[in-house]
This record gives sequence, structure tokens and C-alpha cells, in this order.
Amino acid sequence: MSMRSSIAALALACGAFAQTPQGSFAIDFPKDSPVSVASGDWGQSRPATRGGALVLDLHTSLSLRNTTQKRIRGVTLLVLAQEVTPGGKASVSVPSIDVGPDETFPVRIDLRLLRPLGVEGALVRVGIDGVLFDDLTFYGPNKLNSRRSMMVWELEAQRDRRYYRQILAQGGADALQKEMLAGIVRMDERGQTGVQVVRGRSTNADPEREIQFAFLQFPDSPIEALQGSARIAGDEARAPRLDIRNKSSRQVRFMEMAWVVEDQQGREFLAGSVPADLHLAPGQKTRVTSDTALRFSDRPAIKGMLGFVNHVEFEDGKYWIPSRAALADPRVQKVVAPSPEEQHLVQIYRKKGLKALIEELKRP
Repeated sequence: MSMRSSIAALALACGAFAQTPQGSFAIDFPKDSPVSVASGDWGQSRPATRGGALVLDLHTSLSLRNTTQKRIRGVTLLVLAQEVTPGGKASVSVPSIDVGPDETFPVRIDLRLLRPLGVEGALVRVGIDGVLFDDLTFYGPNKLNSRRSMMVWELEAQRDRRYYRQILAQGGADALQKEMLAGIVRMDERGQTGVQVVRGRSTNADPEREIQFAFLQFPDSPIEALQGSARIAGDEARAPRLDIRNKSSRQVRFMEMAWVVEDQQGREFLAGSVPADLHLAPGQKTRVTSDTALRFSDRPAIKGMLGFVNHVEFEDGKYWIPSRAALADPRVQKVVAPSPEEQHLVQIYRKKGLKALIEELKRP
């Protein structure tokens, strides 16, 4: 039995979308895929009709197996109900993992997708967009630019593990525990803000004004932010414009600038980012513009904005990310979420204790 037919049979056996035809779910992994499906459960998924569309409420658990001789550090799956319909496709990423040959790992899919009524074929197809290995090689079509995201996550993981290992080596278990507790406090204190990202022009009727960006300049950043501004109207910030310079000796392919907003009460929160494909030569300047608009809820009007370079990709495929020293800036600590790896280490400490965390950090 083929992989696709076996998963379809499994879905039917679990009662997933029980009134839909066989083949409702398809696993479209290539023959040379570095992962295979060990098991799956679509039992909590439900369809519903809304106008001329089918709303697919997916709550699915898959168990994937590493079929290679390398260790897997990250996986991104493409979940597709319809290629061209808005809301018809999404992705699921599993970052900061360490899966050895023939080992399995879970992937949870909790999504809502739209699909026009009357379209033939499987209701949902799950494919691979990318797999990142411990030697930083990559497999997959990369249609979603998942390689870039997973590379950044892996570099952050390496950075953060080095940081906590250094604390353990220099200060022992007590110092590591103190740092963990401080990190937990920062995570718990980070406020959650409702932010809606929209494209194109605003329909906000409030009068617009322009606010200049302030910038945090990290000394080792390859990109220097010179000036920037965005248009503000009520609870919406839009059309960011940034002037930047490549101060490194290498050509830059891509940059992402974190976008921090300050409200009238002086509270700062990470609202989003400004990504840019650049191809920027050493010493060259350019202007980055975006039609992104950020709409906020439950916040007073916007007072100011802060930006800092979040990561950079060079033409040679190498990356720059901020150091732990740069992230120790109090303004950054208040707004930036910990990396997936740091969250993983905190969960080990919370659930299993200090001894288990130390054993984890000793692992290669």
C-alpha cells in the first residue's frame, strides 16, 4: 500500500471527516523525502460549509520519522486545501528539535483553511517545504522561504546553548538556576498585544501624521539604520520607510528590521517587522519601503517607534543574528520573545528541574 493510501485509510479509520469520500487527506511527501509518516490521527478535524466555501477546521497529530543518517533540527510542512484561494494554504513549523536517525517526533496541526465547494481531489494535502539538518544542509522546495526561518532558529539555538553552557561552566548550577529564573520572569512579564497585519492603503478616517523611527544600533550588525519613518493614524501604523547602509564587507541579500511601537503611556511592544530583499553591496545605501500596516487593539494611540536589525542574510548564504550581549539591552529584553531553543530549555527546567537542564546542556 502506498503512503498516501495508507494515510487516507488511517484517516477514515479514525473517523476524520467521516462523511467525506475516501482520499480526503493526502500526504504528498516525495520519494526521496528525509521524513516519513509513522502514524497520524485526523479524528478531531471537522468540515463546515459557509457560503460557497468549505471551512476545514483541522486538529491533527502526525508522528514523523527521520529516515536519514543525519540529525534533523527543523521541519516546515505545507498544508494545502486550495492553491489559489485566500485562506487555502498554511504552514506548520517545528523548530529547535534534535531528531536522530530512525527516531520519531510529533507534529501538531491546528489550522482553519478554506476551500471552494465542488473542487475535486483530496480536501487537504500535507507536503514538505523544508527540512534542516544539523550540518545546516537543507532539503525541500522552499516555496515558503522556510530555509531562512529555520536557519535563523538554528543559529539562535546554537547561540543560546553556548550562552547557558558558559554560565554553567563559569558559575556552576546556582548561576544557571539564577539565570533561568530571571528568564522565566521576563517571559511572564511580556505583555500580549493584539496586532493585525494588513496590506495596502488604510481606510482609517483619523488624520495621519508621520513619526520618525529611533534605532538601537548593535555594534556588530552588518546593517546600519540611518533614518526611518511611518505614517500613523489612530490605532494604525503603516508604510514604514527605512534608509539603511551595508557597513559589512559582504553583499547582503536580505534583512529584517524589528518594529517596536511605544504607546502614549510609554509602554513598548514588538509590533512586527519590516523584511527586505536587498542585494546590497558593501558600503552601499538604499531605502526600504513596505505597504505593511499594523492595526492595534486595546492600546492608547501610538507615540513613538523603535527599530533594530533582527537578522541578515548574505549573498554567500551565511547569516548574522544579534548576540546575547545585544539582546541584554533592557529595551530589547522587554519586547523580544525568547528563541524557540530558549523556550525549550525553560520548559525542561520547569517540568524536570535543574538536573535535567544540566544534562540537556551537556548533550552535543
